[in-house]
Amino acid sequence: MADYVLIHGAWHGGWCWAEVARGLTGLGHRVFAPSLTGCADRGHLLSPLVTLGTHVDDVVRLIEFESLVGCVLVGHSYGGNVISGVADRLRERVGHYVFLDAGVPPDDATLWSWSQPHSEATQASRRGQIAGEGRGVFLPPPPAQAFGITDASQAAWLETKLSPMPAGLYDSVIELKRGASRGLRRTYVAATAPLYETMRSVQQRLRPDPSWTFLEIATCHDMMVTAPAEVVKLLHDCR
Repeated sequence: MADYVLIHGAWHGGWCWAEVARGLTGLGHRVFAPSLTGCADRGHLLSPLVTLGTHVDDVVRLIEFESLVGCVLVGHSYGGNVISGVADRLRERVGHYVFLDAGVPPDDATLWSWSQPHSEATQASRRGQIAGEGRGVFLPPPPAQAFGITDASQAAWLETKLSPMPAGLYDSVIELKRGASRGLRRTYVAATAPLYETMRSVQQRLRPDPSWTFLEIATCHDMMVTAPAEVVKLLHDCR
């Protein structure tokens, strides 16, 4: 079958893929769902020196050390920025890049950061949170409802898991020398119920682009939590 590498979004960790990983494993696939440096169970490594480039290195080294060739690399939300950096370095070594309601740089971008596509208001708010509550070290997590979670039990569970992001991630820049995922096999999956406002412009840009396979799931931004069966089926079909 296939190897899957699942990369979480901001304030999450490898834990968020538990149901999806269980479903893919049950279908005979092999699954890797790491927490990125400074996040979740690796929060003891939280430091303002952790950058987007650090997280790209995390994933590149996992793929290289596990000798993965032709894997399906999945990035959710912030994780789309990470796997874009991986695509720029590993290119066709990964068989399929799948972006789940995720950030994606334009194909002509040569420098990219997590903050770059955000509105001025969002940038100011997050930098203010880093300087204030985060004391220059971390970006604190929002409430579970920010990800579209409406079920009270799911929201309560998520609140126990969400953790800060290293401050250096927000404005750190990676260099894209080969167009990131341009020219590679890639799929974008949009969450539509409700639309996650931060991803509106990404969806509008990619939907008409013939170089992308564009799919939708009628659930919220944290689709791996609210609709794991649908995500498993979609990813199984991407192998």
